[in-house]
Amino acid sequence: MKEILEIAASFDWSPFWISFKTGIVATVICFFLGIYVARQVLKLPHRTRAVVDSILTLPMVLAPTVIGFFLLLLFSLRRPIGSWMYETLNIKVVQTWLGCVIAATAISFPLMYRNARAAFEQVDINLVYAARTLGMRETKIFWRVVIPAAGPGVVSATVLTFARALGEYGATSMLAGNIAGKTGTISQRIAYVIKDGDYLTAGIWCIIMLLIAFVVLTIMNLVSGKSLKNVRRW
Repeated sequence: MKEILEIAASFDWSPFWISFKTGIVATVICFFLGIYVARQVLKLPHRTRAVVDSILTLPMVLAPTVIGFFLLLLFSLRRPIGSWMYETLNIKVVQTWLGCVIAATAISFPLMYRNARAAFEQVDINLVYAARTLGMRETKIFWRVVIPAAGPGVVSATVLTFARALGEYGATSMLAGNIAGKTGTISQRIAYVIKDGDYLTAGIWCIIMLLIAFVVLTIMNLVSGKSLKNVRRW
């Protein structure tokens, strides 16, 4: 027990806090952006929707390192956008915590978007028609009728998005690097210490990630279970 306490006291928890902060910020961005985009995509014609949906879902099927490569090309100081942001706005993305957030957001966004869209598609359209007959504005209908009806799906999407952002590695490594105390996330820390043969530290971080994943999945199942509690078992 004493040895465990000594290890805990000397343990570097900065990867956890960097990952946690990155996950929270990326989830908030993905939540509002994903809900907005899902709502707008549902209004598009079928063929246009199929094309737009494919573009928005690409980060889900491409390797994270591919997404990281494109982000690096976009925000590098040697490229027009990255150079303009740094010279005009004094904002640097590459090898900064902002890079962690952007990478995690890019990778996690499809999860939020796809699940939110699926939840919206399951909402009974008659609820929307009823709200319109009562004179409610479209914005109010969306937040007061559609969102509560799609609540379990939206919550599950948010939880999965947070979990994905928390564990992001490939794109983050490409864009933000692995700077201790600045951009070094849990996933990057695990890969780094394994290279040095420090399996104890790697094991501790793996256990932490397993616990976080278990909690996330439990929350998602509890939320989903509430929506199915009145469904007759077969």
